[in-house]
Amino acid sequence: MRMMVLKTVLNSIRDVGMNTKPIAIVGAGPTGATLGLLLAERGLPVVVIEASRNFRRVFRGEGLMPSGLEALGQMGLSELVNQVPNQTIGSWEFVIEGRSIFSVDEPMGNNLPCTLVAQPQLLEAVIDRAKAFPNFRFISGETVQSLITENDRISGCSLSNGETIQTALVIGCDGRSSSIRKLSGLTLNEEAKPFNVVWFKLPDTDLIPQSNPFTIFVKGEAVFSLFRSSEGLIQVGWSVQNEDWKSVTDWSETLAEASPPWLADYFRTQNVVEAIPNRPLCLTVTVGHAPEWSKQGCLLLGDAAHPMSPIRAQGINMALRDAIVATNYLVEAWRSADQSLITIFDRALLQIQADRDPEIHQIQSLQAQEAADGMKLHRSAALRNLVKTLAPIVGIGLREKWKLRQRKLRSGTTIVRLKV
Repeated sequence: MRMMVLKTVLNSIRDVGMNTKPIAIVGAGPTGATLGLLLAERGLPVVVIEASRNFRRVFRGEGLMPSGLEALGQMGLSELVNQVPNQTIGSWEFVIEGRSIFSVDEPMGNNLPCTLVAQPQLLEAVIDRAKAFPNFRFISGETVQSLITENDRISGCSLSNGETIQTALVIGCDGRSSSIRKLSGLTLNEEAKPFNVVWFKLPDTDLIPQSNPFTIFVKGEAVFSLFRSSEGLIQVGWSVQNEDWKSVTDWSETLAEASPPWLADYFRTQNVVEAIPNRPLCLTVTVGHAPEWSKQGCLLLGDAAHPMSPIRAQGINMALRDAIVATNYLVEAWRSADQSLITIFDRALLQIQADRDPEIHQIQSLQAQEAADGMKLHRSAALRNLVKTLAPIVGIGLREKWKLRQRKLRSGTTIVRLKV
């Protein structure tokens, strides 16, 4: 099957000519890596440019919801999830002021449970697969310094190594701080920062069941989540509203004081105390939406176009769905012969945003609703104590309300299918 695909690609390259300008994809995260593979498989000349020399960035999102797992399945990449370190989430549990309010088991009515996957290894595997195609090129350790404009249209890019690449299209998949967005003059409507997250990776413990519940703890003004990561470490995410966390000198004790007794003992053990760094990683949360995802010769996708809140791990899932929709339109445009490639590409860019905009807005709205509910608990001791006291009565209602919201956060709000 793979040889048949390669033959098709080679024939396609002969048809369009080896000197055809490539599509330059900037950023080899989930959007850029999978989009590069999909386009290369379909015969388009592609160059993927990644600023890092490897994928071992300190923080990369791990959570694949059913929408993301289904997207990988359509791409023919499901087996890669099983080949890299991964963990499924067994349940979701909310503990307020030391009392469990409700718990919901995975997969919540879907055949696919939320799965945590080691993103660096997954991205490496995707890029390695793309390298098998002669029309694919991967450049690592270089950044895009400038965009080249001719006749008001972006027609290329200059790299930090001095190389200039003439392009049919530049696609910015370079994250929430996108350099391509800035260089192209496209803008981002950024929402007020809801919170930031301080991350810890700690030694595994038998105190966390092998079923791997994702547990959210709320005690006083402390809000944090805990689960077993894809690589078997205990991942803790502490929500912070400002920079007061920088003044914390004993994170082990701070976590212990916000925990029920069984978990407090874990945070006070010597191996955990030694594992917690003095300055843990703080993920600055950016949420927003570019009013325009494109201009002539340039397109934004993924977090470059719509940085997502970390709530329910939507970033990677929306990125994979962006890659599918972009592939559908770009391949169709490339194969059209009735008009100039420039004209049909620029039209396709507008169609991509029109297709993806509704779901992105809906998912961000659902994330905002969940953040608002959490903020109410964070700000009101009376509400926390009321929920704790009435847990047997209100727990069922809260559980059903939460599950209703999760259906769309897990499966998306529209149907996304790889058509070409």
